[in-house]
Amino acid sequence: MTVASPLVSQSSILAKTAKGTGWTMGWRMATRLLGLVNTLILVRLLTPADFGLVALGTTFANALDAFAMLGLEDALLREKAFSREAYDSGFTLAIIRAIAMGLVIGALAEPAGWFFHDDRLVWIIRTLAVATVIDGFRNVGVVEFRRTFQFDKEFMLWVVPRIVSIGLAIGCAFIFRSYWALMVGILTQRVLRVVFSYWMHPYRPRLSLSAWRRLTSYSVWNWAMSIVGQIRDQSASILIGRLLGPTQVGIFSVALEIATLPSTELIGPMGRAAFSGFNAARHAGLSTGEIYLRMIGVLGILAIPASLGLSLLADPLVKLAFGPSWSSAVPVMQVVGIACCLSLLSGTSDILFRVHGLMRLSFRLVSANALFRLVLLLAMIPWLGVIGAALAMAAATVLEVVLSVIFTVRHFGPPLQDLVDRLWRVVLASATMALALASTGLGWRVTQAVTKAALALELCAGVAGGVVVYAVTLLLLWFVAGRPAGAESDILTLLRRLRIRLPSLRRA
Repeated sequence: MTVASPLVSQSSILAKTAKGTGWTMGWRMATRLLGLVNTLILVRLLTPADFGLVALGTTFANALDAFAMLGLEDALLREKAFSREAYDSGFTLAIIRAIAMGLVIGALAEPAGWFFHDDRLVWIIRTLAVATVIDGFRNVGVVEFRRTFQFDKEFMLWVVPRIVSIGLAIGCAFIFRSYWALMVGILTQRVLRVVFSYWMHPYRPRLSLSAWRRLTSYSVWNWAMSIVGQIRDQSASILIGRLLGPTQVGIFSVALEIATLPSTELIGPMGRAAFSGFNAARHAGLSTGEIYLRMIGVLGILAIPASLGLSLLADPLVKLAFGPSWSSAVPVMQVVGIACCLSLLSGTSDILFRVHGLMRLSFRLVSANALFRLVLLLAMIPWLGVIGAALAMAAATVLEVVLSVIFTVRHFGPPLQDLVDRLWRVVLASATMALALASTGLGWRVTQAVTKAALALELCAGVAGGVVVYAVTLLLLWFVAGRPAGAESDILTLLRRLRIRLPSLRRA
């Protein structure tokens, strides 16, 4: 049997990871779009109180459920090969967790109704408890979709039940005009997801706990990190609410959501696919450090200019999307957008640590970041308000990036110079873009446009100008450097493969 060279294998893993990222991004975009369509239709059939009740119930149930996330799927993916012993144990542990959380959520339904002064919440939360239990019975075999890079099947598994549940919810809303239409949609989606998982994968799990020790040794760390992560991520909003009031919380939350879009919509989907990529490289005995460098390079070409671009164009974007009354969100976006430019380094390093079982290290990094962020928030919010919160988060992000890079280099060996070589052209091209937009009055300034048409025109000019300057500068730097192997060549290779496949797909 002929063994592929490491270079070919690494290129194959990168291509599969890129394809998986595309499917995952498509799944997220489809979910968001379907949710928007669903909301636009249902708001005409139901009252704001109906939406509020369900939103309150789901927030309550999801918050409880998040504190018991075990990361069993990642633990199963780390197995070198499929093992019935491990998969059956994972299936059984998922059921135990789902039933336990269902009982906890159900038991707290009445106290929640009392706390929020609305008895209708009791049955909403009890229904969500049932939905939590149902979700635990999904076929564990679908984890293999990620192991084998079949993210197109994952797309179908998540999107098709969503479409059916939306149709049923709209039908019920037409007939009953009640918040129960929303609950029917939620239950339908959970049930169909379970049914589809058995229809789409032939594996039939059995109840067993024979491998529970090796799964939970990994999952317990995941659980601990999810708790610390929740504290880290929610600390800013809680402290702003306590010290500055709910209005400032709203401004900060909106600014943060927009500024971190490159992280949530690019780095997030990449992470799900990258876990499979790093895992495949680990089991194949390939250089994980080289795979890391190539993923960082490809992701950096998109994520770094996108984060910086959101910072540059924050003012017209906020005023066009939310109106002049949200102008206070602009400086928060500008600060966080700059800090997020290199968050792909810490995000990718965290995935690498998890794949290789360095859970203690990941936990320490998350805990240190949470503590550092909390101290800075306490010091800076009373002094500078929401801008202080943004600066605190930016400083914590920079620290997280620095520590993540240090430990990645120490454990996986990619020289720091190699990391610089992968990113310097992207960073310089992004800086050139920022300089061009700022010098022409399109970036980092308070817009004088008033009408939506003028704001849209200014925003489009900024986006178009930024894309052109960045792309041209990056290509020139690459050619001047002698067209070295790296992110540019990787992306061009992927585009060639896509161009070759498109004609055959059209004929099919």
